[in-house]
Order: sequence, then C-alpha cells, then structure tokens
Amino acid sequence: MLRGMHGVYHSFSARETAQSVARLEALARLMDSQFVLPGTNVRIGLDPLVGLIPVVGDLISGLVSTYLIWEARRLGAPRRLIARMMANTLFDTAVGSVPVVGDAFDALFRSNMKNVALLRRHMERRGLTCPRGPVVGGQALRTG
Repeated sequence: MLRGMHGVYHSFSARETAQSVARLEALARLMDSQFVLPGTNVRIGLDPLVGLIPVVGDLISGLVSTYLIWEARRLGAPRRLIARMMANTLFDTAVGSVPVVGDAFDALFRSNMKNVALLRRHMERRGLTCPRGPVVGGQALRTG
C-alpha cells in the first residue's frame, strides 16, 4: 500500500492492473458500443438505451461512468487524467440529459470508451501493457 496526500492507494501488480483495465474496457464497451443497430454499421451500447428512461436512465449511466473514473483513480491515475475523464463524463451527462437529442449524442460521443482509452494510454506509458480482448473469469483473453 502507498499512502498519498489524499488517502491510501494500493499498489497492484502488472497482471492485476491489466485485468482491471480489461474489465473496465469490457464495461465501457457494454455501455458505449456493444450492439450493432440492425441494417447499419452503427454501434451503440446500453448508455443511449438506458438514457431513454427519463431522469433515472441518465443517473444510472452517470453512476457507471463515475465507477470507471473511481477505478482509474484506484489504479493510480494522476489528477490531470482523472480531471479529463470527469470532464468527458460531465459533458456526456449534461448533453445526454437533453430529451431525444441527448440519446443520439450518447450513441456518438462514447465517453466511457474515451475514458478507458485515456487510462490505457496512461498505463502503457508507465510500462504496463494491458492485453486487449474480452474478459472471462477475471482473465483478459487475446483474440484474433
């Protein structure tokens, strides 16, 4: 464990970090791009679908996005990266809460995917390579 100015941070092995990033990527994909709209190449996730439920849908999506940011912080992401992730999420939540227009925006902006890509780049710069692919039983699997 490491003790910082604002609490206790755990140090994770490269394997644990890679598994966490892979799980966060899977969650981001589920929220932002898991499904293909029939007859198109447009990918959407649960975020715009859940957003169709007035008020509660946007709250649920915002909570999932906040969880992704919390996990990034737990993995040791710096404040500047966390601030950028929060800005993406706040922008997505604010515009996404506008009826009809917001749901279309949610399908295109994909803040969760952007945030996980930012986290992945940060981790790779720190020398922690994270395998890409689905997560099965807590293990990241390489496909393709």
